[in-house]
Amino acid sequence: MRIVLAEDHALLRAGLTQLLEIKGFEVIAAVDSFSALERALDDPSAQAAVVDVRMPPTFTDEGLRAAIAARERRPGFPVLVLSQYVEQLYARELLASGEGAVGYLLKDRVSDVAEFVDALHRVVDGGTVLDPSVVAAVLDRRRDTPVDRLTERERQVLALMAEGRANAGIARALVVTEKAVAKHINSIFTKLDLPVDTDDHRRVRAVLEWLRF
Repeated sequence: MRIVLAEDHALLRAGLTQLLEIKGFEVIAAVDSFSALERALDDPSAQAAVVDVRMPPTFTDEGLRAAIAARERRPGFPVLVLSQYVEQLYARELLASGEGAVGYLLKDRVSDVAEFVDALHRVVDGGTVLDPSVVAAVLDRRRDTPVDRLTERERQVLALMAEGRANAGIARALVVTEKAVAKHINSIFTKLDLPVDTDDHRRVRAVLEWLRF
């Protein structure tokens, strides 16, 4: 898997490059600025990207904008975004296309190598991964939305879906059967008025609906 890495801090960039290569990824570009990231993402051989949200020159949302632009050119291009802070807006913008293959993690998660690598694999495989801190922030701020139709158990299932868990992982976390999880997910789709589509797309749309506040 050929990866573009964007991180302006030299030590973290070097550490992430080494980590990714140890885990079997090929880092074809490790860049430290918005302009360099744009050029790297134009490489048709790039297969995924790990991108810091805030890049030079303004340190606002350059990395995010470059990632979204890349996905507009190449729908479904896998992107894992790293951020120093919880910003629900960033997560919503990444998910807006409804195509999946996106992740949003706080940089603190990188210190847990297994968790970081697992998240990247989920994104590369077309999944959606949100940092548990984003999940918690959404739960704290939800008011009067279609998600209010969900039962407490269905909310728990949707929160775990937002973290990128597959049905088996959700079942383990809630100590229920996969069949029970599937029933909850179907109920979630119905209560959120999601049209018939592939389950992967409906999972992303369910999470996107859940992120609105």
